This record gives sequence, structure tokens and C-alpha cells, in this order.
Amino acid sequence: MATMRVAIVDAEFAPRSGYEITEAEKKTRKVREGNRVWRNPKLIYRTDYPKPKPGPDEVLIKVKACGICGSDVHFLETDEEGYIIYPGLTRFPVVIGHEFSGVVEEVGSNVQWVKPGDMVTSEEMLWCGECNACRSAYVNHCYLLNDPANMTYGELGFTHDGAMAEYVVVKERYIWKINSLLNRYSSEEKAFEAGSLVEPTSVAYHAMFVRAGGFKPGSYVVIWGAGPIGLAAISLAKAAGAGKIISFEISPVRKELALKVGADYVFDPVELSKQGIEPWEKIMDVTGGEGADMHVEAAGAPSATLPQMQKSLAIGAKIAWIGRAPKAVPIYLEIFQVRRSQLFGSQGHSGWRTFGNVIRLMAAGRIDMTKIITSRFKLDEVEKAFERAHKRIDGKITIKP
Repeated sequence: MATMRVAIVDAEFAPRSGYEITEAEKKTRKVREGNRVWRNPKLIYRTDYPKPKPGPDEVLIKVKACGICGSDVHFLETDEEGYIIYPGLTRFPVVIGHEFSGVVEEVGSNVQWVKPGDMVTSEEMLWCGECNACRSAYVNHCYLLNDPANMTYGELGFTHDGAMAEYVVVKERYIWKINSLLNRYSSEEKAFEAGSLVEPTSVAYHAMFVRAGGFKPGSYVVIWGAGPIGLAAISLAKAAGAGKIISFEISPVRKELALKVGADYVFDPVELSKQGIEPWEKIMDVTGGEGADMHVEAAGAPSATLPQMQKSLAIGAKIAWIGRAPKAVPIYLEIFQVRRSQLFGSQGHSGWRTFGNVIRLMAAGRIDMTKIITSRFKLDEVEKAFERAHKRIDGKITIKP
């Protein structure tokens, strides 16, 4: 049997006291709220994992680049009781990694649109396409994807083996070709790196332009957090013609990257606090008292960011919410009424040709997300890569199998 090298996350199945776990979750261990079930996680590097074979509707991809996502990091970070921080859909053990690109090596008998040799990336949301949610175009909220009893659908690298490996198998329906990126970048290696960033960029695109409906060119846009998703939001805001782009970030490296990809102003909220200045005050100052037309929450810190956003909403403003955090925070509805504002929750990246549009923007040179890659590691260095990821000193860390 052919084998391959992989990075796996495993954890103890230990539902919290008071958490009403379903019989389906007990049986399949596909759970809706990971932070309430998985305890004492560990990262495992293996060299003897079975190499997958594609089924009739599947494609075998040789992975060329795979990014470490904040979700991957949250699998391995824990609270005071040892439970993982990530609050969403999970099933361990699993080969992690969902921000990737590669070259098609083998296709199943029913595959029609891709062929061996194609450069590709893939969606992470494994939607069914048949339930009422999917048929209503809400594929990121697919019933079967989120159903603990169903093991056919789920999330790549969360419930199904992902791409922090030499090879990954994905159904053809989730695949997007990135051959066009070769015309933009000088080498296949660079094109594959760009391809591995289509997924996180699509998360930002979906939130800003699909869920929140975008903004008019000239609008003032504020991005909270300049991690990979926040940096993607900055790049997209720039490409879409934002009048001013303001970002808040504490990491020196990420502050520099925010300016590099298009932010006009980058402020450190900790430094502002030392000066007796709150972020919302800075926003109002920069925007001449008008406030932000769009806020993008990519920090996952609602207790810190939402109060600031509520105090700096322009009339008709929108909040696009991407960051994940298992916390309840107060919301002051009166301000949303008097400022004619809306908050849009966003999950995922699939549907509405989001991947296709992001690839087009990259191919046209409107955005260049390869600028945010600050560290590269081989797959057998995955433990070192995660040690660095926990420090949060990078823009994007990329694994090169």
C-alpha cells in the first residue's frame, strides 16, 4: 500500500459538563461545537499515512502549497480547562489544512472538467448541492455539511482529511483551476503560492461583497485585525476603490504588511490606549467625523471590537463579521437604528463564483496575496511551523510538501 507524509490533529473526546451532545455526535464524533467537546489536542507528523485513491467523482491532487490558517492554530490552543479554542465543526483525528493548491495527478471515471496536469485549488466547504439550503444558494450552510449524522459532507481539514499532506482527494465539484495565475507570476512555485491563498481571500470576499453587499467606491473601510483574512480584506477594499482604508493591528510585522497591501492608516490599539485614545476616536478623526461605511471584523475579538464599531458607524454603515469567538457580547441596537446600519454574519467562501472572482483578481494583478507570505516550511518541519504560528508574528506561514 502506498503511503504519504501528513500532519494530523488529534484530541480527547470529552464533552463538557452540561453540554448536551447528540447521539449522532457520539456515534460519528463529527461535532458542531468543537470547543465544547475536544480536549488536550496534539499535532502528529506521520510518514506512513495511506495515500488516498480518487473515487468516480473525485480528483487526486499533489499538494504544492498549504497555508496554516488561524483555525488550524485554534485546534491546538486551549482554554484553562484544556479544551480547544476553535468553536466550530470538527472531527478528530483529521489531516488538517484547507488553504492549498496543487497539480492534478489522477481523476475518477466520472470527472469531466479537470484533467491530470491542471493547476488547481479547492473550496473547503464540502456542500451537498441538494438540500434546501444548497438549492437556495446558501451552500456554506448546507444541512448535510453541518449534520453530525452525515459523514459524506463536512469541511476539508476539519471533518475530512485535508491538504497538509503530500496528496489530497477532493470531489470535482469543489475544484477551481488556477492555470491563469501562471500568466501573472514568473514561476509555477509563485503561482501555486498565490493559489493557496485563494481560500482565505475568498472568505474575506464572501463577507464583504456577497454577505454585506459591498460598498460604493470612495467609501471609508475599517478592517479589525491584519492576520491573513484581514490582509485579504485590505487588498480587496483597495481593489474595490475604497476612499480610505484603516486597519487596527498589534503585530509589528502585520502592521507593515497591512500598509504593503493597501491600508492608508494602521493603528495599534495598545499604543493608542497608552495615549488615552480609543480606536473609535481615531476612526472619527481620520474620517472627518463621518465614521466608517464598512467595518470588517477579522480579529475574532467581539468584546473589544464591537463597542468600537458601534461608536464609529457612518450613516448606512455595514459590519461584515468574519472573526470566530465562542463569546456572547452585548449589542446596542439603538445605534443601528439611528445610524441606519446593519451587521452581516458571514461563514465560508463557497457559491456566487467567489473563488472564480478571486482567481480573476489575482490573474489580473488587482491583488497580490503572495506579499503576505512571511515564512515557508517543509512538511517535515510542520511542528516548527506551528511553534512559530502560535507566536503570531507572521502574515502567512506556508507549508511546502
